[in-house]
Amino acid sequence: MPLSTDAQVIETSTGLVETLRGAAGPHPGFRPAHAKGHLLTGTFTPTAEAASLTSAQHFTTPSTPITVRFSSSTGLPAIPDTDPNANPRGIAIRFHLPAVNGRRKHTDIIAHSTKYFPTRTGAEFLEFLQAATGPNAAEAVPEFLGRHPETLRFLQDPKPSPVSFATQHYFGVNAFKFVKEGTTTLLRYRVVPVAGEQYVSDEELKTKSATYLFDETPQRLESGPFEFKLLAQIAEEGDVTDNATELWPEERKVVELGVIKVERILSDEESLKEQKQIIFDPIPRVEGVDVSDDPLLDVRASVYLISGKQRREAKDDEAADVEQTVEVKSVT
Repeated sequence: MPLSTDAQVIETSTGLVETLRGAAGPHPGFRPAHAKGHLLTGTFTPTAEAASLTSAQHFTTPSTPITVRFSSSTGLPAIPDTDPNANPRGIAIRFHLPAVNGRRKHTDIIAHSTKYFPTRTGAEFLEFLQAATGPNAAEAVPEFLGRHPETLRFLQDPKPSPVSFATQHYFGVNAFKFVKEGTTTLLRYRVVPVAGEQYVSDEELKTKSATYLFDETPQRLESGPFEFKLLAQIAEEGDVTDNATELWPEERKVVELGVIKVERILSDEESLKEQKQIIFDPIPRVEGVDVSDDPLLDVRASVYLISGKQRREAKDDEAADVEQTVEVKSVT
């Protein structure tokens, strides 16, 4: 996963990491956003329709092993599951592809539980965060929102807490290109729970524990795997592909790309090691799937890489001392 060659992208990405870490406080070894999460493993099985749209290996082979990370928002490793700021929730999916020349190969999909993104560019997102965390937030935030109604829309979009990570609908906000034999299809991912969407009411949420979501996942798996359908909304001519804040019309065609089966949660020991090492990549970097002209992608990839390197460099004893109020598998 190479760092961007664009100096402005690196400057913006570094600023985003620093601002996010500043807002959450020092938590060595943890992500500056979506710090609280846990890792699971499973299998992806593609549909024939997916293979008709792309030559990518994970969409053209019978099945592919995957790693899945469910997470809560903010850089707080112990944010209560009942805190409204823990929404939107996130999902990251790593497809483990056959090794090439002895080197491991993979590609990732990243999505969250709202169809909106707060800004079009990384620079605008940094400006918003600096306004929200600065000394004049009471004035700076309304001024920014007055210029950016798309950010206000993101903030006002309802973000209910799910019954389970397995009953949450996730949206990929960036557009990608599927390529097959010279034909390009532009799309956005959706990850839809086979169990159906289920949410907790505000009153019921008051009765839940601070770790109810992260406790529920291993309990659910005791009854067997749970599944999601990986879908794609297909763009039509004229649909905007360089602005994640603009939605495509709901009447656009949606196709099923395959089934994500979540089968096992990592043990505490496995999770502690892997959570520190794994760096999910918003850019696919695999033949058959390509980036669109969305400017967020380069910034998001750089943020993940910069923060991931910091996480890997953190001493194990520093990370182990952080937020002991929840289990390791629930916070790393």
